[in-house]
Amino acid sequence: MITTQSTLFQKIENLIAILKPETISDERKVVLQPLTDYIQSKVSNHQEIRINFICTHNSRRSHLSQIWAQTLAYHFNIKKVFCYSGGTESTALFPMVAETLQNSGFEIKTISESNNPIYSIKYSDNEHPIIGFSKKLDNDFNPKSEFAAIMTCSQADGGCPFIAGAEKRIPITFEDPKAFDNTPQQAEKYNERSMQIATELFYVFSQINS
Repeated sequence: MITTQSTLFQKIENLIAILKPETISDERKVVLQPLTDYIQSKVSNHQEIRINFICTHNSRRSHLSQIWAQTLAYHFNIKKVFCYSGGTESTALFPMVAETLQNSGFEIKTISESNNPIYSIKYSDNEHPIIGFSKKLDNDFNPKSEFAAIMTCSQADGGCPFIAGAEKRIPITFEDPKAFDNTPQQAEKYNERSMQIATELFYVFSQINS
């Protein structure tokens, strides 16, 4: 019996279909290349791929990156990809991030209400949900070795010179949408950052020969 991969939720599929990776600049492609190379080397050697996206507070960019990376690995049918996120300190996943992802088609449920809520984030009916909450990069939820550390903000990249257990450390920084909190452009700017991250990770995973 032939089994086929279950699909992403339709709204996410529709969004991925309109991403424009051709708009990524050559300079930015150079920044993304080490992540592509890391993933390709793991795929070529039939190894598990662990990617930990790191930012200071693990509240915005690192979560968007983790969730889009896991989703796009699935979209491109690249197996054994496990995406994580962490911070140099623990705060909370910012509610606008959850709202932005929900508007993009992800199914999000709050598992635990607290100062640092825990969310279940699903991109497909039959796949494990991504568990989203703010945590330090060395939290037990995250891998201890054999992973790539992706520095999504310049503060974490500069302030965290050593990542224990990381095979590779790759700076891929994004502008912080926090600058637009409590302004009329907040929702637009969070969506803009989410789409940039999705577009760039689409480009990365589209380069992989599996």
